[in-house]
Amino acid sequence: MNVLGRITAMPTLPAPLKGLREVAYNLWWSWNPEAQRLFEQLDPGNWKRFRGNPVKQLLETDPDRIAALAEDVSYLGHVEAVVESFRKYLSSRPKSTTPLIGYFSMEFGFHESLPIYSGGLGILAGDHIKAASDHGLSLVGIGLFYHQGYFRQELSPDGQQKEVYDEQHPEELPLTPVEDAEGKPLRVGVEFPGRTVWVTAYKAQVGTVPVYLMSTNLPENAPDDRYLTARLYAPGQEMRIQQELILGIGGVRMLRALGLAPTVWHMNEGHAAFMGLERIRELVASGKPFPEALEAAASGALFTTHTPVPAGHDSFPLDLMDRYLGGWWDKLGISRDEFMALGLEQKSWGPVFSMSHLALTLSRAANGVSRLHGEVSRNMFRHLWPGLEPEEVPVGHVTNGVHTWTFLHPELLGLYRQHFPPQWREQVEDPELWRTEDLPEEDLWRVRNSLRAHLVREVRSRLFEQRKRNGEAPARLREAEKALDPHALTIGFARRFATYKRAVLLFTDPERLVRILRGAYPVQFVFAGKAHPQDDPGKSFIKDLVAKIRDLGLEDRIILLENYDISLARLLVQGVDIWLNTPRRPMEASGTSGMKAALNGALNFSILDGWWAEAFNTRNGWQIGDERNYATDEAQDTADAQALYYTLEYEILPLFYARGAEGTPSGWLNMVRESIKSVGPRFSAARMVRDYVNQYYIPLAQRSARLSAQEGVRLKEIAAWKTQTKSQWSNVRLWVENRGDVMVNGQGLNLRAFLSAPNLPENTLRVELVVRRSSGDLEVLPLRPAGREREALVFEGSYLPHRPGSYVYGVRAIAVHPELSGPHEVAFVKWA
Repeated sequence: MNVLGRITAMPTLPAPLKGLREVAYNLWWSWNPEAQRLFEQLDPGNWKRFRGNPVKQLLETDPDRIAALAEDVSYLGHVEAVVESFRKYLSSRPKSTTPLIGYFSMEFGFHESLPIYSGGLGILAGDHIKAASDHGLSLVGIGLFYHQGYFRQELSPDGQQKEVYDEQHPEELPLTPVEDAEGKPLRVGVEFPGRTVWVTAYKAQVGTVPVYLMSTNLPENAPDDRYLTARLYAPGQEMRIQQELILGIGGVRMLRALGLAPTVWHMNEGHAAFMGLERIRELVASGKPFPEALEAAASGALFTTHTPVPAGHDSFPLDLMDRYLGGWWDKLGISRDEFMALGLEQKSWGPVFSMSHLALTLSRAANGVSRLHGEVSRNMFRHLWPGLEPEEVPVGHVTNGVHTWTFLHPELLGLYRQHFPPQWREQVEDPELWRTEDLPEEDLWRVRNSLRAHLVREVRSRLFEQRKRNGEAPARLREAEKALDPHALTIGFARRFATYKRAVLLFTDPERLVRILRGAYPVQFVFAGKAHPQDDPGKSFIKDLVAKIRDLGLEDRIILLENYDISLARLLVQGVDIWLNTPRRPMEASGTSGMKAALNGALNFSILDGWWAEAFNTRNGWQIGDERNYATDEAQDTADAQALYYTLEYEILPLFYARGAEGTPSGWLNMVRESIKSVGPRFSAARMVRDYVNQYYIPLAQRSARLSAQEGVRLKEIAAWKTQTKSQWSNVRLWVENRGDVMVNGQGLNLRAFLSAPNLPENTLRVELVVRRSSGDLEVLPLRPAGREREALVFEGSYLPHRPGSYVYGVRAIAVHPELSGPHEVAFVKWA
C-alpha cells in the first residue's frame, strides 16, 4: 500500500468506564499497581504484548469485551475505586512554595511502554518528575520524543547484540499533542545552517507535572530533519549537536510558546546547556547588555552532572560550532572569541567546545549525584577555577534516590503498610516511619520466597522465548523451562555493559568460581544489560560473558537475559536476594538499581563506589574490596575478585542457609530489615527532590528575584564588577614577609602580606592563609587588614596548628563581591 497517513480510532467507552481514559493519559498509573491491574483485565495477553501501555490496550480491546465489563459489578467497583484514588491524588498534592522550575533532560524513563530512555540518567529523570508530583512542586519537564526510541536488544546464542528499533506512534501512547489556538500542532523554529527546523511537542502528564516531549517529525520539515528526533543518542557528533540545539534552544522556545516562564532552570546533564544561550539571547534582544544578560540567565540555573569520566562529557569541534552557531555571537553582542570562551577547552588533539563547561558558565549552582561523585566532579572541573583547592570548587552534591512506588513490589507494599505507621505513605523520606523491626520474620521470609519464585518463572519464560527466537534445539527449550532453582540464593547483575562496570569480574578466577557454584550451598546468577550501539568493547564484554558461561558449563547456574529495560529491572530488583555491583572505583557516579533492590529486601554486595559508599554500614550488605588506589587496573581487578569470592563463599552463603527452628534465616532477615530501613527513606526520590528544593531551587529562585529587583540594579553592579576585575586582575601582585619553612614550637606562624591591586575596590579584596595537613585536611583563614604601606595594602595574621603534624601553607588574594552566589563563583585568585 502507498500509505498516505494513519487513522486512530479510540473507542467510545460506556459511561461507567469513562474514567479509564482519564487514567490512561496520566502516567500516575505507572506507579499504581491497582490501576495497572484495571487495564490488564481488559486483555491480559495484549497487556503483556503492549508492554503495559493502557492507551494501546484501550485501542485494541474487543468492543464486546468492553461492553461485558461495563456490566461487571466487580470490575465497575474496581474502576470507581481507582478513578477516585487518582482524582484524590491530584487534588491533595501540597501546594508548592517554589516558583516554576523548568527541568530539561535528554531522556526520561517513566515506563517501559515509552522507550525514550537508555538507562540510569533517564530513569533518574523519570523518578525526579514523579517525586516532584508527589511533593506538589511547580515544575515542568522538557525533553524529546524519539519516534524510534532507544533500541530493543536481541542476543544471538553466542551473545552478539542486535539493535532493533521499533516505530513509536504517539497516538498509541499516553501522550497528547500540543496544539495552538487553531487546533494545529504547536510549533517553534530552530535555526540550522541554511534553514529553519520546525519543532512540535507531545505532553506526557505525570501526576500533576506536565512533561513536553519535542519532535521534528513534521511534514513541513525535510526528510532528514524529520529524522533528527527519531532515535535517542543517534550516532555522530553532527546528530548530537542538532539534538542538543533542539532540546536547549527549542525547549526554551516551546515553553515560551506555551506561556510558561520558569524562574529556576535545571539542566540534567550538559546536553541541555544551549538552553542558557537562548535565555541570554532573549535578554539581549530586550535591551540588556551581554554581561548583565549572562548574570540574569545564570542566576536561576542549576547544572547536574552525572558523568565521572571526562570522556563522557559532550564536546564539539570548533568548526561544527561555527557551522551550527555561527552568528550567535552577533545575537549576543559579543565577538566569536568571547562566545567560544563560554565553553572552550584545550584537549591533547586541539581546542573543543565543552557542553559541561558551557553549563557551568551559564549556571550559578552545580551538583554531582553522590557524595563521592561530588568530590570527583570538583577535581574534574577544577581547571575552570584556577587557583582554588579542589574542595573549594563550587560543585556540591545531591545523592540520587528512587521513586519508591514505582519499584516497590505490591506484596511488600502491603506488608509495609500493615506494620508501618499510617503517615509512612505520605512521608516516605522520614526514617522514623520505617519500622522494619515490626516486620514479622515469617511474613517477610514468605514474601521474599514468593518474589524469588516469581522471578524464576519469568526468567524461564523470557529465556524460552529468547532461545525460541534464535531457533535453538528443542532440548535447549526444555532446559529453559527448568532454569534456576526457586529456593536457591539468587544474585542479580544488571546494568549497561560499559567496560568500567566489569561485568566479567566474577570470572577472574574460573576454577574458584566453579568450585563455589558447585559447592554445598546452591547459588545462581541472573545477568542483563545493553551495550551502547557504538560501544564495541561493551558488546565484546557480552560475548565474552556468554562464552565464559558456556565454556565453564555454568548455563544452569548463570543466565543472561536480553533487552534490559524498566520492566526487567523491576523484575530483578524485586526478586533477587543479592544485588551485585562491580564498577571500577570511582567511575560509578551514583547508581540507583541497588537502592531499588534494597527497597525490596535484597542485600547489596558492591564496590564502595557511588551511592553505596554512603549507604554501607556493615549491617545492611557487603562491600567488595576497599577504598585504596591500585597501581594498575589489573591489580585492582585481581584484588576485588578475590574479595568477592571470599565474601560470597564464607559470609554470604553460610548466612543465607543458616535456618533456625522455624525454617527462617534469622541472621539474614535481620540484615534485610536493616537494609530496608537504612536505604528506603534516605535513598528515596522524595528525599532527593526535597534536597534539590532546599539546597538549590529555593536559593536560586530567591537570588534570581533579588538580582532582578529594582530594575536589575544588582545585576548591573555584579556585571560591571566582574568586567572591571577581569580586566585588572593581571596587574594584581601579592608578596609575603617571613615565608618559607618554619618549625612551630608553641609560638605560631606570623605573616605579613602585601597586596597591590590598582583600580580595584578594596572592599572586594581578601587575603587568606591556606594550610593543608599531610592527612589532606584543609584550613582557610582570613588575614586581617592592617593599613597601607606605600602602594600596597597590608594584611597580617598568625597560625598555630591545632595538633602536631606536617603542614604546607600558602597565601592568596581573592576578589569577592557580596552579591555573588558564593565566594568562589568566579576564580579571581592570586597566590603569593
